[in-house]
Amino acid sequence: MAKVDRVVIGGVDTHKDVHVAAVVDEVGKILDTASFATTAKGYQALLAWLRSFGTLAKVGVEGTGAYGAGLARHLDGEGVEVVEVNRPNRQARRRLGKSDTVDAEAAARAALNGEARFCPSPRPRSSSRSERCGSRSDRRVTLGPGWPEIRDLVVTAPDELRAVLGPLSTAERVARAARFQVTDDVADPAVGTKAALRSLARRYQALSSEMAELEATLDRLSARANPALRGAKGVGPDVAAILLVAAGDNPERMRSESAFAALCGVSPIEASSGKTTRHRLNRSGNRQANHALWRIVMVRLSTGDPVTKAYFARRRGEGKSDREIVRCLKRHVAREVYRHLVRPEAVPAGADLRAARLAARISLQTVADALGSWPTRISELERGLAHDTALARRYTAWLAAHADDAPKAKRLLAA
Repeated sequence: MAKVDRVVIGGVDTHKDVHVAAVVDEVGKILDTASFATTAKGYQALLAWLRSFGTLAKVGVEGTGAYGAGLARHLDGEGVEVVEVNRPNRQARRRLGKSDTVDAEAAARAALNGEARFCPSPRPRSSSRSERCGSRSDRRVTLGPGWPEIRDLVVTAPDELRAVLGPLSTAERVARAARFQVTDDVADPAVGTKAALRSLARRYQALSSEMAELEATLDRLSARANPALRGAKGVGPDVAAILLVAAGDNPERMRSESAFAALCGVSPIEASSGKTTRHRLNRSGNRQANHALWRIVMVRLSTGDPVTKAYFARRRGEGKSDREIVRCLKRHVAREVYRHLVRPEAVPAGADLRAARLAARISLQTVADALGSWPTRISELERGLAHDTALARRYTAWLAAHADDAPKAKRLLAA
């Protein structure tokens, strides 16, 4: 096919094995449709096919975080503008029917008329999603079938085993059972129970080790993806990963913090009638993100965060129940998280703080005393093992004020 001098827009309906593509011109006229395999060669053929109709302006792709992830990465690597297309409107689909070709045409027209405007940006959030899935799977196996079975076996074990393992803590019990030597006939109840306990304990140890490794990786990925979010009060690696995955690769699609609150299911819903004015609980939205916000609130309340505690006391004085106050706090936290996701502020790097402190010849104990913290906490912050945005900024300001006689330290802080 000879290449025509015109601007065209592509649309792709993505699936597991086959992607269906459509191409339209600048006025929305369908030029052609075709199907391509979901392989590297298929992606190349799809892009060459789209470009054969003219100058390719952009491509609307459904499911850039799922079946369309590979195609979106390929197109982005080839310098093609990719826009994320939402699922077609159900009412229109009911009127016009549904097929892969129709969905591909709808994706192309959505990219053309501006309905699809947001581009999935390459960020390490898919890795966070993968690592968190592995961590959750190991946690379910370790804390689900693993530990209760060991506990129940100890309860029903022969007296000599129960006397040894019963008083021990979980870690001690697992370590002891993993070292059991089984040399006699397993038909004996005591020997059979020891064999079962050894097998379960070794599985528990292996999965615990794997879970710790995955959580460490998740910690590094979440800190790299958004240091400001990771350093917020009450945000650990698991919570940060949940919120990053919920926001997706293009959080800019959320036009306001109210939209993010609705996504997380913490936006109050009007439930007023007559003389009664009230709001009810929002039970929709991403429930994992909702739970992540709840965990942040609980951490801040349990650790005595002064702002959170003051708000809680004030709202309780107004007659609010504890549940209602927690819901209000989740809404406030959603506003803070939205700012970190869409407009993250720069966070001082721990390595830079350490270099500046050493250049100024200041000890960890001196810094800890000045900031009201512990030397261990300051050391963890410097080595990237702990993330605390507020503490890092206080540390930076204090170092800047006490590095007047250390030009190298001042240069490091300025950088």
